[in-house]
Amino acid sequence: MTTQGNDRYRPPLAKLPSWIRPGTLDTYLLGQTIPPFVIAVSVVLIALLLERLLVLLNVLASEASPFFTLLRLLADLMPHYLGLAMPAALCVSVFTVIRRMSEGDEIDALMSSGVSLARICRPFALTGAAIGLLSILLYGYIQPHARYQFREGFYFASHAGWAPVLQSGMFASPSPRLMLTADHVSHAGSQLKGVFIRDLGEGKERDITAQTGSLRTDAAKGEVQIELFNGSILTIRPGVQPTVTTFDHAQRLISRTNKATFRNRGDDERELTSRELARKIDAVRHAAKAEKGDTSQDTDTDLMPAPEASTSNDIPLTNMRAELNFRLARSLSIPFIPVLATALAVIGKRRRGSAGLAVAVLLLVTYDHILQLGESLIASGKSSPLLVIWLPTVVFCTACTLLLLFRASILPIRRSRPALPPTGAAGNVVEGAR
Repeated sequence: MTTQGNDRYRPPLAKLPSWIRPGTLDTYLLGQTIPPFVIAVSVVLIALLLERLLVLLNVLASEASPFFTLLRLLADLMPHYLGLAMPAALCVSVFTVIRRMSEGDEIDALMSSGVSLARICRPFALTGAAIGLLSILLYGYIQPHARYQFREGFYFASHAGWAPVLQSGMFASPSPRLMLTADHVSHAGSQLKGVFIRDLGEGKERDITAQTGSLRTDAAKGEVQIELFNGSILTIRPGVQPTVTTFDHAQRLISRTNKATFRNRGDDERELTSRELARKIDAVRHAAKAEKGDTSQDTDTDLMPAPEASTSNDIPLTNMRAELNFRLARSLSIPFIPVLATALAVIGKRRRGSAGLAVAVLLLVTYDHILQLGESLIASGKSSPLLVIWLPTVVFCTACTLLLLFRASILPIRRSRPALPPTGAAGNVVEGAR
C-alpha cells in the first residue's frame, strides 16, 4: 500500500535548486517586467532601423533595386541592433517596474515583511544573466555572419547596374545607347504591352516596336533579356535606305552586368566569430614563437600556423584581441544592468520623483564609450586589455553591486548619528515629564 505523500505531484520546476527556483514573488516581478521589456525593445529597434532605412532607401532607389532587397538588408541589421536594444530595454523595464512598486509602497511592504531589496532584484539579475548568455551567442556568432551578409547584399545592390523595374509610360535607359518604354506594364514590371525600343549601337539606329513583351532576368549570368512578340524593326544606316523587318517572336539582350563575386568572409575582425578569433590569435602567437625559436617541437607539425592565419589579408593581432575582449566584456556586464536599475529606481517615502533613470542611462552610455575607447587603444597597440577593458568592467560591476547593497541597507556606508538631546523649551518639557 502506497502512501499519499508518494503519489503527490511535483512540478518540474520543483526539482531546481531553491536559489534559482521561481517563486510567487519572482513570477509576479517577471510578469510585470516582460510587457515593458517587449515594448522597449520594439521602440529601440524601430528607431534604429528607421535611421538606417532612410540611408538604404536613397542608395537602393538610385539603383532601382527591388523592395525585397531592402527587406533582406534590414533583416541582416537586426542582430546588430538587437544587441544594442536588449541591454537598454532591460534597464528601462526593470527601472519602470521597481519605480512603480516603490511609488505604490509595494517595496516598503515587502521590506517590512523581511524581503530585502537584494531578494527583490534576484529574478532581474537572473534574467540579465540569461540575456548575457544569449548576447555571447549574439555578439560572438550571429552578428559576424549577419554583418558579412549585409555587406555582401549591400555590395550587390549598389553594383547591380540596371534593374528591370519599369512603369507604364516611363522611359528607361539600360545603357547610354539604349532606351525603352511600354504603354502598359504589369506583373512587377515583367509583362509589357505596346513596347518601343531605340538602339543607337553599332553605328546605326534601330527602332523596335512590338505588341507585347516580357523581361527575363538571369541572376547567375547577370543578364537582362527581353522577349518581343508581333513587332517590327526599322533600321536606319547613314547613306543607306531604311529597311523594315517584321517578326512574330524576337529575343534581345538588354544589359549584362560583369560583376565579380564578393570577397570571402573574414577580412574584417568583426566578421569573425569568437571561436575563429580565438583560433587566429592562438595561431599568430604560435607563429611568433616559432620565429623567435622559443618552441622545441617538430617544425613540420607544431610550428605550422593554422589555415586561418595563413591568408593573404591577415588581420593584425591587436585588432583581434580588441574585438574578442570587447565582446566578452559587454556580455559579462549585462547581468549587472538590472542591479543598477533596481538600486536607482527605489525612492524615499516623501520623494515622488528623481533623476534615477537619467543617471542610469548616463552611466551605461559612459561605460559603453569607455569600452569602445579601450577597444581602440588595444587595436592601436597602445594599451593592454586588462587595463582599458577589464578594469572598467570590474569597476562597473562592483559599483552596481555595492550600490544595491547600500540601498538594501545590507552594506551601510554612512553611520547613523545618535539623536541630540532636546534643548530649550522642549528640553524643559522632557525634564518635567521625568
